[in-house]
Amino acid sequence: MRLNFRRKKNHNYSDITPDEVLADGGRSFNDDSFEGRLIKPISSKAIILLGIVFSLIFVVYSGRLWYLQILNGEEYRERSENNSLAHKILFAKRGIISDRNGDSLAWNVPIEGEDFFQREYYPHPSFGHIIGYITHPQRDSSGFFYQETYDAKSGVEYYFDKALAGENGKNLVEINARGEATESGLLFSPKDGDTVNLSIDIEMQEKMYELIEGLVERVGFDGGVGLLMDAKTGELLVATNYPGYDTSRFAHGDGEYIESLQNDPRKPFLNRYSQGLFTPGSIVKPFMSMAGLQEGIINENTQFESTGKLIVPNPYNPDLPSIFTDWKAHGWVDVRDAISVSSNIFFYHLGGGYEGEPGLGILKIKEYMNKFGFGTELGKEYFKGPEGIIPDPDWKQENFDDDWRVGDTYFTSIGQYGFQITPLQALRATSAVATGKMVEPSLEKGAKPVKSDIDFIDDKYQTIVQEGMRQAVLDGTAKGLKRDHLHVAAKTGTAELGAIKSNVNSWVIGYFPYEDPKYVFTVMMEKGPRDNYLGGVFIMSQFMDWMLLNRGEYFI
Repeated sequence: MRLNFRRKKNHNYSDITPDEVLADGGRSFNDDSFEGRLIKPISSKAIILLGIVFSLIFVVYSGRLWYLQILNGEEYRERSENNSLAHKILFAKRGIISDRNGDSLAWNVPIEGEDFFQREYYPHPSFGHIIGYITHPQRDSSGFFYQETYDAKSGVEYYFDKALAGENGKNLVEINARGEATESGLLFSPKDGDTVNLSIDIEMQEKMYELIEGLVERVGFDGGVGLLMDAKTGELLVATNYPGYDTSRFAHGDGEYIESLQNDPRKPFLNRYSQGLFTPGSIVKPFMSMAGLQEGIINENTQFESTGKLIVPNPYNPDLPSIFTDWKAHGWVDVRDAISVSSNIFFYHLGGGYEGEPGLGILKIKEYMNKFGFGTELGKEYFKGPEGIIPDPDWKQENFDDDWRVGDTYFTSIGQYGFQITPLQALRATSAVATGKMVEPSLEKGAKPVKSDIDFIDDKYQTIVQEGMRQAVLDGTAKGLKRDHLHVAAKTGTAELGAIKSNVNSWVIGYFPYEDPKYVFTVMMEKGPRDNYLGGVFIMSQFMDWMLLNRGEYFI
């Protein structure tokens, strides 16, 4: 068997290119995924360069670690131990208090070297009781705040504190061993307080105060109150109490001034218009009149004769009858006349009856006085004060351990005996006479009015009383308020004080214009000499003249 070996041929592929191979069969490749591309190995130069870069990074970090841990390790350890985090208060600005025209009554100013603001106040004593005051944030001996907010103490500052206060902010601060702040970051920003707009008119408030102050110095009254209110809304344009105090001097820590107020026997811290109780005298007569008309005790034509005194026999001692006087003999008077000339005799008959004629009686008197707001609190929280007193048999028994007598009813009928009211109660009741709706006094400009109908009195009886108060201005006890171009209705009151009645409270209440009441007012001069003829009417007369000349916009 012969084997046949064939010699292989040497083929030369040097002339075959890669493109020819890849083109075989017409196959296509995805160039985006590197199909059909030749992959070349990383060059040695690139590897060497990358190694150098990593080596440099290692050297830098190693050097920094050596610097922190070896060279300065002790210093940073101590710093870490001594540093702490704290919150720094960012004080909010307290809201501005302004009058009805936008003029500021309380605002803020920076204090050099302090983080909070100084509270500043309009510098006039007529605003002390309205605005009130605050105390500022307080530090301890180490400089840390133990009181972080403004602490509101009284007045608008206190009652509107939630709106005025705002919200403090905070910074996060790193404090070193020396108490130095080294780093900080804002946690949250402060939110400033809101502006509170009051209904008070600054100029009118000041003018009323100055008039009262002048009469006090001239005559010798202990103090006084002047109130002017929008009859429809209850907004107080004037709420003056004398004596007052200058809140700006409180803010600056005038210790001598504060001490003088504390030692003043006239009680300058007493807010007389909401917290003071005073004997009203004859200003209760319009309300007595409406009660008597409504209950049918009198009608518009009923007359009683005033001879200057009313004599009640004493069944136990006929030689010592009880005598109840009028301030003068007025003759025969009806209800309009009785309001105009302020006849006591007429209201003795109306309240307690006489010689078999019925009167209202003390329980009905109290019922109607309560309905007109006497003996009840004011609606606004910032006017909270005593309810007052309308005397009745229970009151007398409790206070004097004695029975009620007809003479007690007589005196209560003319606003004497134990009768006690606040000036704001008188103002609120006057709004009921003026408009038929009793409106709550308010210090807030634009606040929603709070009113109540006096539907317990017929309109015709309200009109009769209005006519009597107008007559008082035309030719009665309030004729000092008569003006050609401004028609006013009013009622005066002279309340006798003390056992010997040597002093009086001088009142006037009323409203204007008579035809369409826009404003109601109350002025009370406290405890002046009986023989003086200047009082509430004198103050209101001057004030109206000033208003007509300087604030004509209120009469449009």
